[in-house]
Amino acid sequence: MAAISTGAYTVAGVSPLLHSCHRVTSARFNFLVRPSATAGRSAASPMPSNNSKTEKTTLIMKDYMEWSKDMIGSGSDGGPPRWFSPLECGPPIKDSPLLFYLPGIDGAGLGLIKHHRRLGRIFNIWCLHVPVSDRTLFSDLVHLVEATVRSEHHHAPRRPIYLLGESFGGCLALAVAARNPHIDLALILANPATRLRESQLQTLITLSEVIPEQLHPSMVKMLSVTTGVPARVAVTIPGSGHPLQQAVAELFRGDVAFSSYLAFEQENDEKGRSSRLHAVKAQTLVLSSGKDHLIPSLEESEKLRQMLPNCEIRRFNNSGHVLLLEADFNLVTVITGANFYRRGRHLDFVTDFVPPSTSEFDSVYQPYRWMEVAFNPVMISTLENGNIVRGLTGIPSEGPVLLVGYHMMLGLELVPLVSRLWNEHKIVLRGIAHPLMFKRLREGNMPVLSMYDDYRFMGAVPVSATNFYKLLSSKSHMLLYPGGMREALHRKGEEYKLFWPEQSEFVRMAARFGAKIIPFGTVGEDDIGQMLLDYDDLMKIPYFKAGIEELTGQVEKLRSDTGGEVSNQDVHLPIILPKVPGRFYFYFGKPIETEGRKEELKSREKAHELYLEVKSEVERCIDYLKEKRENDPYRNIMARLPYQASHGFDSEVPTFDL
Repeated sequence: MAAISTGAYTVAGVSPLLHSCHRVTSARFNFLVRPSATAGRSAASPMPSNNSKTEKTTLIMKDYMEWSKDMIGSGSDGGPPRWFSPLECGPPIKDSPLLFYLPGIDGAGLGLIKHHRRLGRIFNIWCLHVPVSDRTLFSDLVHLVEATVRSEHHHAPRRPIYLLGESFGGCLALAVAARNPHIDLALILANPATRLRESQLQTLITLSEVIPEQLHPSMVKMLSVTTGVPARVAVTIPGSGHPLQQAVAELFRGDVAFSSYLAFEQENDEKGRSSRLHAVKAQTLVLSSGKDHLIPSLEESEKLRQMLPNCEIRRFNNSGHVLLLEADFNLVTVITGANFYRRGRHLDFVTDFVPPSTSEFDSVYQPYRWMEVAFNPVMISTLENGNIVRGLTGIPSEGPVLLVGYHMMLGLELVPLVSRLWNEHKIVLRGIAHPLMFKRLREGNMPVLSMYDDYRFMGAVPVSATNFYKLLSSKSHMLLYPGGMREALHRKGEEYKLFWPEQSEFVRMAARFGAKIIPFGTVGEDDIGQMLLDYDDLMKIPYFKAGIEELTGQVEKLRSDTGGEVSNQDVHLPIILPKVPGRFYFYFGKPIETEGRKEELKSREKAHELYLEVKSEVERCIDYLKEKRENDPYRNIMARLPYQASHGFDSEVPTFDL
């Protein structure tokens, strides 16, 4: 935000502590204190860009401190705690929920400074500001937030209210949630300071009393980094004329809300704290940092997960205590990837989906870019006139469109397919996925749900007739694998064999909405790995057999009432020996129109004929690619690398003639 010359905020107060209206302005702020929930908006300003994560974080921290000092120095920092809405948050989408940001012990309320624009697309944001000189007790802050939550719940009882608590603010959020189990609250807790007595604060305070005066500047920097209160450190200590230990005491012991919370914790034993946490019924997402030097965040997040009935964790192993201010941390992608964003009482996977922005997609796709170099996918498609062309021109830009194809081993084709469609045509491909990406029936050895966050961020939905219907009605581009898990976890010698159900599962529904069906084939898995042990081999070994049965029992089983091999949905991980990478090939067949065939395809016989036609087209696409790749001089990565080295790794590598 260094490029912002003028900023503005609207303070929207519903607290009984606010009784008058006044405006306070400065070079960066325009505060309007009023008892109304209306918040003004203004155009967003560009964030500073830099390729270095460290330099980016430094700029963000610098902006944070400059804005905080400006807020305090403008005269807007007096009076009681209040709410304000950042004007740079763009107008949110329809029926967006409220998000109340509860800051750490610095109280400035600017912890979301790098997320305002992104969060403002999907939330109506209110930030709590607690002035430096304020002496409101912790219990009074709880009542203030609670009064606001109850007031807004009264106005929109069907809409969830989000409480985003950072550090000390996480304690506020949990306290409010425990007192209001009847309100639909969603808690996002960023390194919640629920174990302050076990933190390093007491050590820092004691240390400040004994270190030599010449080391005080270093102590200031250490406080800024470790405690997450750079604003109060920057404003209170430098040039104050007070000894460092006095300033530190003012930071913590003099913070009435903070010290009253410590006293509150000391008066309650472990049993009392557990009782309060068990009263929290709200859906909770805990964000914990692995390098938090102030609070044992990883350990505390696990304790919260065990004590709260509806709690998930997202870990950031290389992050510190001030997670929200780190350059590479994107709060929106975390929230949407965890399926934590909803606008009603229950999550709707279709209507609550937030399409990614270009920058959000790029940040999520970055760890997978190696696949583009390693597998260098070749994609060809078919125009409506039957001509085969390079690229994805043959895929219609207007939905509903249903891509139906072959599922390669472990779904390795997903990343190249989804990323190419987005990069070339800005099409979000909504995958219809197995429920194991979304929930567990019980705890066990299955990979953590966060492993699938990137797929959910890009719009994957659990397979169901309801979700399929909603996707079609919303004119989405959908990805369907009728062979499902059985096809993606096939056995030796079953490469490129389809395991589709005997009966049609999608044709009549697609025809109801006039969707275009695009059959496609993918080839290349046998060029990157050789299967050593498949399902049949693993089931002969007692250790692996017990593991497969344990994993399968943790997830919902599909097609249990369906006959044939497709019903075998046992969860396992085959053992594969990697090869020197070859190349992936995609062939999208001619779009099959269902528009105007709704009545015709009501007939089960006609629908089944079309189903078999789609299946036959997928098999034809696979056979075409298997034959054509034999004539590709750049099929192996060792042949491609010299070409890419001389032409650039982003250049298009030639392939077979069409």
